[in-house]
Amino acid sequence: METLIWLLPLSIFMNTVVFFLVIFLFRKTIIKLIFNPFIKRIMEEDYHENLWELFTALRRTGVQKVAENSLRAQKGEIIKRPMGSPLRLPNFESLVFRPAQLHFFPTSQDEPIDMKVMIGPMAKRPLILDIPIAIGAMGYGVGVSYNLKMAFAKAAAQVGTAVNSGEGPFLKEEREIAKYYIFQYSATKWANEPEAFQTADAIEIHFGQGASAGMGNRVPYKVFSEITKERMKLDRFEDAVIHENFVPNQTFGDLQKIMDKLRNKTSGIPIGAKLSASTEIEKDLECLIQLGVDFVTIDGSEASTKGAAPILEDDFGIPSIYALVRAVRYFKKRKVYKKISILISGGFNVPGDFLKAIALGADAVYIGSAMLFAVTHTQVTKAIPWEPPTQLVFYIGSHEEQFNIEDGAKFGANYLKSCVFEMEEGIRALGKKALSEVVIEDVSCNDPQMAKVCGVPFTGDPMET
Repeated sequence: METLIWLLPLSIFMNTVVFFLVIFLFRKTIIKLIFNPFIKRIMEEDYHENLWELFTALRRTGVQKVAENSLRAQKGEIIKRPMGSPLRLPNFESLVFRPAQLHFFPTSQDEPIDMKVMIGPMAKRPLILDIPIAIGAMGYGVGVSYNLKMAFAKAAAQVGTAVNSGEGPFLKEEREIAKYYIFQYSATKWANEPEAFQTADAIEIHFGQGASAGMGNRVPYKVFSEITKERMKLDRFEDAVIHENFVPNQTFGDLQKIMDKLRNKTSGIPIGAKLSASTEIEKDLECLIQLGVDFVTIDGSEASTKGAAPILEDDFGIPSIYALVRAVRYFKKRKVYKKISILISGGFNVPGDFLKAIALGADAVYIGSAMLFAVTHTQVTKAIPWEPPTQLVFYIGSHEEQFNIEDGAKFGANYLKSCVFEMEEGIRALGKKALSEVVIEDVSCNDPQMAKVCGVPFTGDPMET
């Protein structure tokens, strides 16, 4: 009997070896037996019975649209697409920097580069960041998990930048970990948090965002734990509602009252506003000038969210690069440029684009999706291939508890450090010593139309000597 028990695994092993050996030796024959009838059907059957009809339809309509229409057909409800629009929009790729060589010289690699940036210079207590890259708004509960928020706060603290609370409730633990903390004031039941007003380094009023325009959201009460409901000040059977407006029949006067309230409840910190980049962005900016904001966060249509209707992600708003250029021009026209800080977000992933945005006039950039990918890094193996990586970091994601905070913070900080080092290298290659010295004159463009939009030289045109 003992001999049989010993021989059983050996037998299984030998049979497995023989099986794969046969597959290997006769692989061409086996593939032919399977593949040839398939190809023959495609090449002989009438189109209305031919499987190739599916490929033709997918190519004509697009896999994305066919898949999303299937989701619409399944439930007859608005579908919520995570991670923003798949559309490829005009961006910073065609912009290039001029290298310092002969008529001006590059800066030595040993020369330190000043990367500090001031947000809200006209405020009594401006927010000074060590680097010009901040972590964008992602709300606990209504968006992402507690563990992710803690990882973001730890990563940001290591490099001296800010985290944004997003539209979720105030997390005391996040505030304690974060070196710099921006509290987002939203049209929610849980926004009026005295401790947030007293301890935040800046307040950002949420009017809109690039992935969902000015629309709000409703999250069913069933998804929340008891502690999350408590943090959000929700009753047992109360949904979490993010409203479109702060009060019914909202007027500009109501917004001024909100601004005055926030001024009174804080101690001179910058108070700004976040808005979706609109085709009428100048009118929106004028409203913010009248409100007296210290900074504005402009969210381009490339921005992402946990979930928004595809029509909002694909068919509303304008790209970040257009919004930034127009905002800078309007602020210069109104003589408030560099008095009201500009933070730009939506579609930012690489250091070159960060520095180009600074050159075009932004004071800092927010990053979101790029930071999500950075903190999950090799932890994605806990979710894929059966679940998307977002299940590690979304609130009530199937693998939420498996996300390691310390690993996420380490990789997130490494990503931010790497980006800053690259930006410093770029500044040296421009022959400069500080981020504040990077200006629009350092940029040209490979695309004549984009060059005209941005107000920079086209690289195909000669420069006067």
